[in-house]
Amino acid sequence: MEDKSKSISSIVITGADGFVGSNTVNKFLNEGVKVIAIDLPEEPRRLIKSPNLKYYSCDISNASKMRKILSENHADAFLHFAWKGSAGAERTDYNLQIQNALTTVECLNMAKEAGAKRFICAGSIMEYEIEFAIHAQGSKPGMGYIYGMGKHIAHSLCKSIAANIGIDLIWPMITNAYGVGELSPRFINTTLRKIINHEPLQFTAATQNYDFVYVTDVAKALYLVAQFGKPFSEYIIGSGEAGPLKGFILEMTKACGAETAPLFGDIPFTGTNLPLSTFSIEDLQTDCGFSPEVSFAEGTRKTMEWLKTQ
Repeated sequence: MEDKSKSISSIVITGADGFVGSNTVNKFLNEGVKVIAIDLPEEPRRLIKSPNLKYYSCDISNASKMRKILSENHADAFLHFAWKGSAGAERTDYNLQIQNALTTVECLNMAKEAGAKRFICAGSIMEYEIEFAIHAQGSKPGMGYIYGMGKHIAHSLCKSIAANIGIDLIWPMITNAYGVGELSPRFINTTLRKIINHEPLQFTAATQNYDFVYVTDVAKALYLVAQFGKPFSEYIIGSGEAGPLKGFILEMTKACGAETAPLFGDIPFTGTNLPLSTFSIEDLQTDCGFSPEVSFAEGTRKTMEWLKTQ
């Protein structure tokens, strides 16, 4: 896809040294885009060296330091990943998640002040789960929803504020990113470690709809969204092959040579089961020209081989 009127040549990326952030930074660099990368470590651990990369160690809640960095570096766009408590027990810390939302708004304002034309924030498909869970009569959402609530609050605030201050807001919503380089105890990693260690593979009925997308495909999608995404639009980033979780488990265990067959219990799923249409990547394909490159079988094999080295 080629549209010079929308192309960007420089971008600020927060949370740049994280799992998804670093893959996305490297994608922009490979495409010849100048990147101002911001994260907490004094030195980046995952980023490739490039003359087009400037790295800054900074807590994004430090507004004065952030403004100084932005004043010294022109950027056409601002891509926001930094989000505390995205995994583990902190996902249920409502004070932290609300603060994340407010910090996101401050980043939006700073991006506008610095002259960026577009603000792209990494959202989550959990935002849709929140809407279903909150508005369903008699529902009792668990604490695990609080992370998604923070994302939903950030999205809601940013959309009004972006319209008011005059900056294009684009909100890509990642389904479930996985791949080489991730060390968290999320579902794919936990299951692959069980396969590696020859542990029993026991699951619930796994009837809920799901999707997984390999991290390099996430990075590719985010690059295309930043370049070609329509203002005030949201884009689902997924594989385009969403379906019941059970199907993904069977495909993963087959592709990765599990010695024991997965066992599915008769415990019904009691969370929010999103309709398959929610996972559609049609807008991402139509507006931005995205097509995933890594199949689930290939991606899980790659991830397992990498986990064996850790």
